Amino acid sequence: MERRKVRVGIDVGGTFTDAAVIDNETFEVIEKMKIPTTHHDEDGVAKGIVQILNQILESRGILPEDVAFIAHGTTQATNALLEGDVARVGIIGMGSGLDGISARSESNPGDIELAPGKFLKTYHTYLDSKDLKEEQIAAAIDELSKQGAEVIVASEAYSVDDPTNELRVVEIANRKGIYATGGHEISQLYGLKTRTRTAVVNASLIPKMMETANMTEKSVKNASIQSQLMIMRCDGGVMSIDEVRKRPILTMLSGLAAGVAGALMYEKISDGIFFEVGGTSVDISVIKNGKVMIKNAQVGGHRTYLQSLDVRTLGIAGGSMIKVVDGKITDVGPRSAHIAGKEYESFAPSDQIVNPKVKFLSPREGDPQEYIICECENGQEYSYTLAGAANILGYIPEGDYAQGNTEAAIKAWEALASHVGLTVEEAARQVMNIAIDKTMKTVNEMIEDYELDRSFTTLVGGGGSGTVLIPAMAERENMKCKIASNAPYISTIGVALAMVKEQLERTIVNPTEDDIKRIRADIVERIVKSGANEDTVEVTIEIDSQKNILRAVATGSTELRSKDLGQDAMAEADMRVIAAKSVDQPLESTKLAAQTGRWSLFSSESVKKSFFGLLKKRSTYASVLDREGVVRFKKGNVHFTKIAKSQFGGELSHFLDENTIYSDANATLPKVFVFYKEKMLDLTGMQTKEQLMSILEIETEMLAAGDELIVVAYQ
Repeated sequence: MERRKVRVGIDVGGTFTDAAVIDNETFEVIEKMKIPTTHHDEDGVAKGIVQILNQILESRGILPEDVAFIAHGTTQATNALLEGDVARVGIIGMGSGLDGISARSESNPGDIELAPGKFLKTYHTYLDSKDLKEEQIAAAIDELSKQGAEVIVASEAYSVDDPTNELRVVEIANRKGIYATGGHEISQLYGLKTRTRTAVVNASLIPKMMETANMTEKSVKNASIQSQLMIMRCDGGVMSIDEVRKRPILTMLSGLAAGVAGALMYEKISDGIFFEVGGTSVDISVIKNGKVMIKNAQVGGHRTYLQSLDVRTLGIAGGSMIKVVDGKITDVGPRSAHIAGKEYESFAPSDQIVNPKVKFLSPREGDPQEYIICECENGQEYSYTLAGAANILGYIPEGDYAQGNTEAAIKAWEALASHVGLTVEEAARQVMNIAIDKTMKTVNEMIEDYELDRSFTTLVGGGGSGTVLIPAMAERENMKCKIASNAPYISTIGVALAMVKEQLERTIVNPTEDDIKRIRADIVERIVKSGANEDTVEVTIEIDSQKNILRAVATGSTELRSKDLGQDAMAEADMRVIAAKSVDQPLESTKLAAQTGRWSLFSSESVKKSFFGLLKKRSTYASVLDREGVVRFKKGNVHFTKIAKSQFGGELSHFLDENTIYSDANATLPKVFVFYKEKMLDLTGMQTKEQLMSILEIETEMLAAGDELIVVAYQ
C-alpha cells in the first residue's frame, strides 16, 4: 500500500504552540494539537516545537519519510521588537565624493524606538569607500565591537548597484566570528536612510533568531525528516531557514499572515475582512479580488522597505475584560482575563458560582482599578468577559471552541447586571455593542482604504474566539459573515499550506526589456535558494511608474504540486449570480462572455439615459471568476477581447490602440489585465505599448500559438 504524504504546520503563539498535519493531496486535516508555548525553557520556544512535532507524528503513526513539507510560523521577531529584546548594532556607513557627505548622516539612524521606552541601540562609524583597505574595515569592526555592538551592518550609498564593499565588510566580520549583514541584502531600492534603518532592525534580530533557527532545524533533522524546514514570512509565503538566518525581519508579523493564508485556502472569498480573534487581541486584514492586501510595514513609527500584510490589531477578543465607572459599563478591553490571571466566567462550573459579587481590580500595575471580576462566596473568582456576553446572547454555535456554560455565565452576570441597574441580557448587549463599535471603527477605515463594496463584503471569523465577535457584528451592521472551517487552527493550517515566496524591488526609471529580463532571472535564482522547486515558480512583474520602482514577485512550491485544492469547478449558473452581485448589475443582463483556462469572464451592459432621454451612454461591466467561483477582477467601463497567442502582433496591437487615449501631449495607455491558463497578469503599471508587449512576450513565451488569452482594458 502506498503511504500518504503529509504537510506539517507549527504555529508558535504567545500562549499556545499549535500543530496541524494535513494530507498533501486532499488537504484534509488529519490531526491538530495545542501545547503551552515554552517561553521559560532554557531552549526557549524551540523546545515546544520539538515536543509537539514528536507528539503529533507519533499520535498518527506518521513516519519521518512521509513528511513532504514542514514549516513553522513564529511571533518571535514581532515580540522581540515590542519588548526591545534585540541585539546592539554597529553600523559601518560608506560613501565617497559628494555622495559621501549625505551618506555619513543617512547611514546613521541613531537609537531606534521600537515601542514606548524600548530602544534598539546603535553605534556608527563612517569610512570613505574610495581605495578602501582591508585594515580600515577590520579596525572599524573592532572599534564598534568594543563599544558594545553584537552585529554589524554595512551600508553604502548606491550599494544596490554594486554591493562589493558591503560584501567585504560582511566577510571580514564573519572571519572575526561576528554576525554581519549588508543593506543590499534586505532591499534593492535607492534611499540609503530607509534601507539602513530596515537593515539595522533586521540585524538586531539575527542572534536571537539564529539560536531558535539552529535548535529547530536540529530537532527536525534529529526526527529524521528529509524535507527542509521552512519558516513563514510576513507576506504569507515561506522561506528556507538559511534565508531566515540572513533576513529574520521577513518573519516579523508572520503569525498574522498565516491565519488569512489558511482562510483563503479553505474559504472561497472574493472580497472580505478576516478577523483572527484570540483571547487578548484581534488581528484584522483585508481580502480583495481573492488576494490579501499588502503595504510597507512600520517599526517605531518609521517606514521600512518591508512588505507585509496590512494587519491592524485591536485589544478586543474572547477574554476581554469589562470596565465599570460610576455604576455604568464604560469599556471592553484592552486587558484580558489571561493577563489578570483569571478564569472566564463562561467556562466555570455552575455550582461554583455562589452568591456572586462584583469586585474591582487593576489587572496590571498602573492600570485603573475599573476592571470587574466576579467574586463568589466560596472564594472563587472569575473574570467577566466578552465571551461571556456572546454565550449569554446565544451567538456561539453548538460544539464551537468558544462555547461555554451559559447557565454559569448568567448566574455570574446577575451581580454585574444589578450593579449597573440593567437586566443580564441588556448588560451583555451593551458590552457586545461597545466591542462592535471599537472594531467597526477599524473595519470602516479598511473598507474605505481599499474601496470595498459593503454589500459584497463578507466578514470572516477565525481563531478560537471568531464566533464571540463576528456573528453579532455582522447582524448589527447588516453584513454577510462566515466562520472559517477549523477556525481555532486556521494559522497553523495556513503555515502548512503556504507557498514559497520572494520579492525584489529596484529603482529604475522606464525599465527596458533587458531590465525586466534581469530582475526576472534574479528573482527566480533567489526563490530557488529559498527552497522552491524551479518548475513550480511563477513570476509577476509590476512597474510602479510614480515611484520608479520595478518589482518582481515570485511564488512557487517546495515540491511539484499545483495550488489547485482539487475542489470541483463551480457551476456556470452559480458563477453568474456571484458575478452580477460583484458589480451590482441585474442577473438577467449578466452573461458568460469569454472563457479560457481557469477563468470565466461575465459581462453586463448598462445604458444610462441623459439629456431628457435623448442621449444614451453605454458602459460594460466585467467580472472575472476563477474556477472555484472567486472574483479576481471586477470593474465598470471596460473593454475586453479574447485572442490567441498568434494574434499578438495584429489583433492585440489593434485592441490596445483602440483603447488608448491620444492627446496633443501624449498617448495614455489603458490599464490592462490578461488571463490565461492558471495565470492572471496585471499590466496596469506600463507606460508604453512597447513595455506592455515586451512583458507579455516574456510571460507567455511558453504558450503555444493557438493558446487563448482574455485581455481586459480600462482607463
